[in-house]
Formats: sequence, C-alpha cells, structure tokens
Amino acid sequence: MRTDILDYLQQEVYSRCKQPANKFGMGCYYHIEAVVKNSVLLAEKYGADTEVVMIAAWLHDIASVTDYALYENHHIHGAEIAYELLSKLSYDEAKILLVQQCIRKHRGSVTMKKSSVEELCVADADAISHFDSVPGLLYLAYVERQMSIEEGTAFVKGKLERSYQKLSPESKDFYKEKYRQVMEVLAEFGLEG
Repeated sequence: MRTDILDYLQQEVYSRCKQPANKFGMGCYYHIEAVVKNSVLLAEKYGADTEVVMIAAWLHDIASVTDYALYENHHIHGAEIAYELLSKLSYDEAKILLVQQCIRKHRGSVTMKKSSVEELCVADADAISHFDSVPGLLYLAYVERQMSIEEGTAFVKGKLERSYQKLSPESKDFYKEKYRQVMEVLAEFGLEG
C-alpha cells in the first residue's frame, strides 16, 4: 500500500476543498472522506484492489472542487487531473489507468457499464456516501443554492433516494439498513419531502 501517495492525495484534496473557489464548501471534503471509507469496505467485500479504489475515491471529485466550471464533466476532467498527479508521484502506469476508469465511471447520473470490480466499488461508495454526508447536502441546498425549506427538503430526500437506487444490487442489500435509518431520521425531523 502506497501510504505516501494516499497521504499526499488526502492533503491535496483537503487543500483544494478549503479554497474559496470550491463552491461545495468543506462538506465536499467530508463527502470524499466518506467515499474513501465506503470504498474500502466495498473493496474488502468484493475483493478489489484496495489501493486503487482508495486513490480513485480521493480523486473522484477533484475537478469539481478545483473549478466549479468543470462540474458538469468532472468525471472526465478528474481522470485527467488524476493522471497528472499520479504520474508526478511515479505511480504504476497500469494502476493509473484503472484509477482513471474508476473516476470516469463513478457518476450515477452518467450511466456507464462498470468493467472492473474497482469501478463498481468507487461508484457504489460515491452513491452511498451521501448517507454519511447529510449535513453537506443540507449546506448545498440551503446555503449554496439558496433553496426554500420545502425545496431543500425535496432536494435532499430526492438525492438520497436516487443515490440508493444507483447502487448495484449487491451493495443495495449491503446498505439497506443504513438507507432505512437515514430516511427514518430525516422523517423524524420533518425532512421527508
């Protein structure tokens, strides 16, 4: 495990998330941390290359936090940024290509067939991580997007429901209790839309 690269990427992402240009606020950093955590769980469950999955998880949203103008195609730009960073760190070329594929295919809103278990782990970890990042979603809705209570409630609930539906069938089963618990808490706070 290349802990030097993982430590570097964590600091790099943290630094970029703290920049005023990051429209997602620090909630995005917490989202990325949750993706890393969940990607490790899924890599262990599915027998994936944990190092590749962790690197891709750290970098999957790097384009979005670096420049909001890249958001629409952040999966493509993020793969390019990953190549630049990992090449400078002398990371294995074959693994860089796998990391790039994980980043390109992580978005649930851009349907692409997953051709490796690593890609599946990162995409599923990204989807389920929203359940670990509810405060960040609330920040995005109410602070960044200036939504009303009703709009923000519908946005957060809709995002979580779509995220759960984007999971692979195996991961849906693995995370069904987390889904149930988060939705129950939101309902108790009147955030059921």
